[in-house]
Amino acid sequence: MKILVGISRIVVGVLFIISGLIKLNDPVGFSFKLKDYFAPEVLDLGFLVPYALLIAIFVVIFEVLLGVALLLGYLKKFTSWCLLLMIVFFTFLTFYSAYFNKVTDCGCFGDAIKLTPWESFSKDIVLLVLILILFFGRKYIQPIFTKGTRSILIFASFVVCLGITYYVLLHLPIIDFRPYKIGANIKDGMAVPEDAPAPVYEYKWKFNVNGEEKVITTNGEYPQVEGELISTETEMIQEGYSPPIHDFTMERDGEDYTAQFLDEENLVVIIAYSLGNTEKDGYIPIKEITDKALKNGYNVIGLSASSQQMTEALTEEYKLNFKFYFCDETTLKTIVRSNPGILELDNGTIKQKLHWNDADQLELPTVENAKPKLDLSLKQRLDSIAVLDQKYRLLMQAQSLEERKKLGEGMGLSEAEYSGDLSQMQRVLDSVNMVFVERYFLNNGYPGKSVVGEESSLIAWNVLQHNPDKIPLYLPLVKKAAEAGEIPKTSAAMMEDRYLMMEGKLQIYGTQGMSYDDERGSFIWPIENPETVNQRRKKAGFEETIEDYAKILFGDDFIYQPRTMEQIK
Repeated sequence: MKILVGISRIVVGVLFIISGLIKLNDPVGFSFKLKDYFAPEVLDLGFLVPYALLIAIFVVIFEVLLGVALLLGYLKKFTSWCLLLMIVFFTFLTFYSAYFNKVTDCGCFGDAIKLTPWESFSKDIVLLVLILILFFGRKYIQPIFTKGTRSILIFASFVVCLGITYYVLLHLPIIDFRPYKIGANIKDGMAVPEDAPAPVYEYKWKFNVNGEEKVITTNGEYPQVEGELISTETEMIQEGYSPPIHDFTMERDGEDYTAQFLDEENLVVIIAYSLGNTEKDGYIPIKEITDKALKNGYNVIGLSASSQQMTEALTEEYKLNFKFYFCDETTLKTIVRSNPGILELDNGTIKQKLHWNDADQLELPTVENAKPKLDLSLKQRLDSIAVLDQKYRLLMQAQSLEERKKLGEGMGLSEAEYSGDLSQMQRVLDSVNMVFVERYFLNNGYPGKSVVGEESSLIAWNVLQHNPDKIPLYLPLVKKAAEAGEIPKTSAAMMEDRYLMMEGKLQIYGTQGMSYDDERGSFIWPIENPETVNQRRKKAGFEETIEDYAKILFGDDFIYQPRTMEQIK
């Protein structure tokens, strides 16, 4: 018994210290795991969610101190009782998770060692046996050092734990065990090797054979049975290869920009996984370093799981000079334990990762052959105009009064604003926006990507689109900007087509369509030389043929047929 107690004492003590320190390295991550357990579909302890971080810090520090106390032989009765109660609780929790498949990773060793629910339960059973040996044989636990020395060591361990906690909360984990650590390439982490094992499925086929039910099990192939198939059940018996990085996207307005940004050099990414509980003080240094990054030739974007309305309100409040894209909240929490946090990417490789408290440590050397310095003041003004350009249009797209009310309240509008004449209010905003844009056109030309960056280069184009009476005046300016590479050629082509349609003339690229609810139906506005329109579209940068584009406009069942001006009239 004495030998068993001695072995159990070392194994349990060391394991508790290691497990506690791993979680202490990332208490925020452990708090996320606790929230999973507190969820309604698991333990239904929602009232504990606001205190998840405090509970996480207490549990991991207590876990380390129990391990130290056991090795020192400090307060044997108290320590053994605490160990027993803790392991009984966690054994129940891991069994519950495994049996009901509720939480697929217990977080026992953080992100350092991933255990399946049943592996976690098996580990806890072994620990339970060892702790029972310690509990009933605690008289064999001989203290080491004097009582005063033991007390000092316990207190010193407590202070060290508090110091580690304080550091990682104000900065980032000391050791990063996640697939998004510095030096990792996100594209490589998302890739599946060609020789990766595929999942294995088991199929149970139920047949009616001569009036009797017969079940045949295969791994996919249809059984050779003369009978009537009644049903089929499918079960995965072996999981296939799962890449370490998944659910990583960069989306905005229904478009996926992931590949584009992961192929980009010198990209700074601001991560704010949830704006509902983001640390607002962080956006003051974020504003400074992102302005500097833009001036030094970097592209800057944001990633958030919050709505576009919330992110645009945030950029407006703090005068941020970049746009936010959507990404899954769990993924963003995994990338960086700071809200907001900072990444530098180079062709998908993470070069730097910082807590917002360390924003001033972001190294931003001027990019060689960088684009000219941006006019950040103009960019900021145009970004504000972009919000106004869509303000009431978003409300006009609402399908019901309830949806309009929800959108309006989310945008901070009064009932009078979201219930009023939205078209008239938007026309007023469009007119005001055009005054500023027109003044800039006359004095400086078109504000393209070399002036305000690629993200903001089409804002003036949108404003002009929504003031069609001004298009004839400034279409040459837009075409000149496209030829100079300041805006996409497709944008100039669309505006030229719109101008021609407004004038009652044949369009060139086939970008404009009409749709009626009567017998006129839907059609592409007549095109000059329609037989060669696809060549012109390709030259202007359009990826779709006129036939595919028509389906995008009017639905997959639409068949494009060229119309003449006589038919239109």
